Amino acid sequence: MISIKGLQKHYGSVRAVDGITFEVRPGDVVGFLGPNGAGKTTTMQILTGYIPPTVGDVLLNGMDVTENPIEVKKLIGYLPENISLYEDLTVYEFLQFVGEIRGLNGKKRQAIKEAAEAC
Repeated sequence: MISIKGLQKHYGSVRAVDGITFEVRPGDVVGFLGPNGAGKTTTMQILTGYIPPTVGDVLLNGMDVTENPIEVKKLIGYLPENISLYEDLTVYEFLQFVGEIRGLNGKKRQAIKEAAEAC
């Protein structure tokens, strides 16, 4: 479950995220919609542990994202809209690259290969 309470992110005097609260339960399918500058990307970066919140609580399966960033990152996958650092890689090459970084075993790497071949 994802639980966000009173989340805020400030950049100086600018509030990129201003006090959002929501929960996503197992099995829920959600969309994250809003105009440019609404804070969607910033919220996702906080949720994935990429940047810290200014104020608020972010829990993933009961673990605080800021207190347990490594453990939380083992539980999630996040594919941002733009991956400028890896624009020359195919989807399969990118997944293999991330698998190597995360130390995926042979079975999981084979599953990635089979999924990529099925697409």
